[in-house]
Amino acid sequence: MRTMRSMRFPILAVGLVAVLLGLSGCSDFDREWNAVATMKPADQTDITGRWEGTWSSDADGHSGGLRCIITRLDPRSYHARYAATYGGIFHFSYEMTLIADKQTDWVQFEGSADLGSMAGGTYNYEGHANSETFYATYKSSEDHGRFNMKRPESSK
Repeated sequence: MRTMRSMRFPILAVGLVAVLLGLSGCSDFDREWNAVATMKPADQTDITGRWEGTWSSDADGHSGGLRCIITRLDPRSYHARYAATYGGIFHFSYEMTLIADKQTDWVQFEGSADLGSMAGGTYNYEGHANSETFYATYKSSEDHGRFNMKRPESSK
């Protein structure tokens, strides 16, 4: 069981990352989120558009809300822009490129993002999605967990 003293660093680190990434990132994300609200998946393997759900850490049990906007860069890669909450009050966002392999009914992908040393360094992601569900795992030197997302009601 962690003591309050040992839990201070993760809480402070996430708070600092939120400040460093800037509160304006949230409003930029919200503008983009609203701009793509009418996008509908073209087929079963179309993962572009809006996603929402949760992230959860298997290392320490922390969790929070998660939203993502995915745009296609080329036939094998996508840009993913994430906005997450931590502790119910902290908001942070980051972006990454997902390298994808299209399967018959879904897309398998992987990517990585360096969130800085105070937030755990480089996180590696792998997962799969179709037009309705998105599942990924993440791992860094200090944390590992999962993302579970679905399309928001207005995107179906």
